[in-house]
Amino acid sequence: MSLQAPRGTRDILAPDSARLRALVETFAGAAELAGYGQVVSPMFEQIEVFRRVGEATDIVSKEMYEFRDPGDRHLALRPELTASVARAFVQHRPPLPWKAWYEGPQFRYEKPQAGRFRQFNQVGAELFGSDDPQADVEVIALAWRFCTGLGLRELRLVVNSLGDRADREAYLAALAAYFERRADELSAQGRETLGRNPLRLLDSKRPEDLAVVAGAPVIDDCWSEAAADHFAAVLAGLESLGIPFQRNPRLVRGLDYYRRTAFELASDALDGAQDAVGGGGRYDGLVADLGGPEVPGVGFALGVDRLLLACDAEGSFPAPSGAADVFVVDVTGGGEATLLAEELRGAGIRVERAFDGRSMKAQMKAADRSGARWALLIGSDELAGGQVSLRRMRAHGATATGESVQRRIPRRDITAELACLLATEAAEGSTL
Repeated sequence: MSLQAPRGTRDILAPDSARLRALVETFAGAAELAGYGQVVSPMFEQIEVFRRVGEATDIVSKEMYEFRDPGDRHLALRPELTASVARAFVQHRPPLPWKAWYEGPQFRYEKPQAGRFRQFNQVGAELFGSDDPQADVEVIALAWRFCTGLGLRELRLVVNSLGDRADREAYLAALAAYFERRADELSAQGRETLGRNPLRLLDSKRPEDLAVVAGAPVIDDCWSEAAADHFAAVLAGLESLGIPFQRNPRLVRGLDYYRRTAFELASDALDGAQDAVGGGGRYDGLVADLGGPEVPGVGFALGVDRLLLACDAEGSFPAPSGAADVFVVDVTGGGEATLLAEELRGAGIRVERAFDGRSMKAQMKAADRSGARWALLIGSDELAGGQVSLRRMRAHGATATGESVQRRIPRRDITAELACLLATEAAEGSTL
């Protein structure tokens, strides 16, 4: 039996793991510039936390990983993070406004496809405690600034408003009446969706449904004056920041808690059917639905895998170099390499070394493969004289003369010498 990662999951090895970490660190920097602090929530919750997002959604009805623990508690692996963060707010009641960012894995039992797995990572941010449309603008601007900061240029922002709770209910009634009149024109799956949630039909990509959806009522006809004014202020705020957007009156989000602003970020560098990299919106009733006070909220989540696919398509945000600064070559038994490597690592220098008593030739080949800038050589002569030989590697600009010829440095001075060399290269922007 060959054991493999379960379908819809995968192992992420270096350098891809380093790239994922770098993306999260980049997001953390962007979020914290705007005053958002990290929240780390459990990967599983009481199932009621997620049932509040809407029993009629596929995420809840079909895709959750549910289980009972040994204490017979009904739990679920989190399929999304907004509900978990809202539950954390209800439990801990931090001062308002509360601005939180997060990252981590979610779990949904859905068909794996490009950039979509059953265990997938997201980054996101939530702002609780303000119904000001400028809060919506700030949240959208954070998502836009982060994505464009990754080098994405074929990015498209699509916006809509789902109105207030009463507006949404009126729109649902109008949609239900319209689709029921044309139910015989829908696909079999479309008719099933109609029975659960008419709003979800607007997301259908099935050819039979598209023609019917094209004639469906639009949400604008159901907006209250307050909802219309709120959306107008959001659009004006985006225009003032120079953030381009498209209005799509058919845009809905996959979870039932959304009210008013809804938005999606898509990459035109990706396949049209799978071009979304993330989205979000306002969810003013969610905190109350989870047992808290009537506190408004707005936020977004971005799929890390889709973001990285978009970066690949545009040739941006490469994996950070995993190359060492220094490779220690020790042919005196390996003990000196251990001492020297730990000393240099303690000074913040990236160091690799060989094991198993390999020959000088084998260790130098390993040094070449490592991508290290410098090699430190310890042989019997160096060991006897309290010295280390320093050599720049050919891949980093050494020639047959000059720096490629190793020079000996007192062992006690090697850490300071290397720190100085590396700092000089960094200051000069050296690619050596």
